Amino acid sequence: MPERRVVITGLGLVTAAGAGIEPFRQALGEGRSCVKRISLFNPDGFTSTVGGELDDFSARSFVPKDYRKAVKVMARDIEIAVAAADLAFRDARLPTRGTDPDNVKLPSARLGCNIGAGLICSDLNELGQAVNSALSDGHFDMIAWGQAGMQNLTPLWLLKYLPNMLACHVTIIHGAQGPSNTIICGDASGHLSIAEAWRQIARGDADAVIAGGAESKLNPMGLLRQSKLNRLCASRNDKPASACRPFDAAHDGTVIGEGGGLLVLEGLDHALGRGARIYAEIVGFGAACDPLGADVTRPTVGGLDLAVKKAIAQAGIAPDRLGLLVAHGTGVKAEDDLESRAWQTALGESLRRVPAVAITGAIGSLFAGAGAIELATAAMALHEQTIAPTVNFERPSPDCPLNLSSEIRSQSLDYAVSGAFSIGGQSAACVLKRYEP
Repeated sequence: MPERRVVITGLGLVTAAGAGIEPFRQALGEGRSCVKRISLFNPDGFTSTVGGELDDFSARSFVPKDYRKAVKVMARDIEIAVAAADLAFRDARLPTRGTDPDNVKLPSARLGCNIGAGLICSDLNELGQAVNSALSDGHFDMIAWGQAGMQNLTPLWLLKYLPNMLACHVTIIHGAQGPSNTIICGDASGHLSIAEAWRQIARGDADAVIAGGAESKLNPMGLLRQSKLNRLCASRNDKPASACRPFDAAHDGTVIGEGGGLLVLEGLDHALGRGARIYAEIVGFGAACDPLGADVTRPTVGGLDLAVKKAIAQAGIAPDRLGLLVAHGTGVKAEDDLESRAWQTALGESLRRVPAVAITGAIGSLFAGAGAIELATAAMALHEQTIAPTVNFERPSPDCPLNLSSEIRSQSLDYAVSGAFSIGGQSAACVLKRYEP
């Protein structure tokens, strides 16, 4: 039996631009950065004081009324995923138990969920109060921690910080009892989660899967870690909007963002059967790993060139058939240079011809939340036949041969490729195709 074709029918995005597709599309189209001074906590004393922050965000607006009490035990990463799922299902017009329980037609066992996640940071105020009660003569005492300190944590404290809780809440809310997984591979997590969903549907294990990733490192611990790794832009705290500059000659570090994206994938037969709008078709995937990436102080793009080559080969096309390249573009000089080299190796002479775009200048680096938004950018471009500009790109870095632009470009697009990598050495890439019956 031939494998099913798999298409993207819903896009749910939560970024510093706002909740939903339109705010994100508008920010990109205007060439506008949503990065500003951090207000979630006092960033004074850190090397970088700017970030792609969500304004006035809460998952309460994106869950059924009878589930709103559960928001209290959701870390910010979980809330982002829950909001993105609601937005994605509504955009796909696919009724679920969480959006339109009276009109659900897709059996729960045929709806899956794969979400990429990061290591969720504990709420420092909440944890600090418990730690303070376990001090003895000013020193942390393990016996006191066991006897008293842990008693000052809420009974469900741990459930706020397990990475699989993103998928857990999404599956409960929307009644998804099909295949489910959590992937924790840094920035590559979104591509990997979506690719796994593609395979689950293609082999007939599900009719629809919601997949992508979400993460928030915009907290003191996240900011400190990225600062210690020398990845942050520390030279533009007074000009936040211009801080993250992927592949630009003035790139000198990334900016932490928060957010994520979840996409609704469906078997083509299922999508057509309900008259769904189709953004794009998934036709290729590849993944790779650089074992030396375990040393996170060593710049690596995780063998991205291999992942891209595999994805293009599986799509059954030559590089010259590509109409768009969605790059990861962290804005860290060494990483941008290595990524450029990987794309050059994978695409050869076609690289300078293929239009490219990077989205980090607009919303910052989203880590596990990045991949699905990058793929959503590719899907929107194929659907609309329009390529968004790269925010904060003015003059290419000498080591960057990518065909980026600060202007909107209209072009006939048949195929798009998107790739991402993590500093831990993982990489992944997906090829999308403009839908044709």
